[in-house]
Amino acid sequence: MSDGVTLWLTGLPSAGKTTIAHALEKKLLDDGYKVEVLDGDVVRTHLTKGLGFTREDRDENVRRIGFVASLLARNGVVVLCSVVSPYRGARDEVRQMHDGRFVEVYVSTPVDVCQERDVKGLYAKAAAGEMQGMTGVDDPYEPPLAPEVVVPTHTQSLDESVETVWRSLNK
Repeated sequence: MSDGVTLWLTGLPSAGKTTIAHALEKKLLDDGYKVEVLDGDVVRTHLTKGLGFTREDRDENVRRIGFVASLLARNGVVVLCSVVSPYRGARDEVRQMHDGRFVEVYVSTPVDVCQERDVKGLYAKAAAGEMQGMTGVDDPYEPPLAPEVVVPTHTQSLDESVETVWRSLNK
């Protein structure tokens, strides 16, 4: 893998996307790659500040992150995007931006496991009626139809999950 590429980690909130991205980042950096992590939560505080959580705003958030990722990948960077990106259509748009330098990684974690991991308290707020539009609760998550990689974090350790993604890069 000498060219840049975007690995788009998608899945429910608290599925393990960011944890995998940062562990993979370390492995890639140790092997001498140029790497950038675009985490959806972090990007929302800067690049997409001001966007809400309507379907339109979520899609725009995904498109903006995808655009930045495509620029970085085109310039030889391995870009690790950890973004819920709940709607298939927006993810497909991002794939088209990449001219083949795109790997969709579905972090496939059941909602009950995500609820147990809920470090931000989002599922608890949704259950208490304090929050509307929670992906996987009262707003849909559309799983990828044909992702290049599926990572079932509820049955794999972090190391196994990272290795699953790593192998996909070295095919």
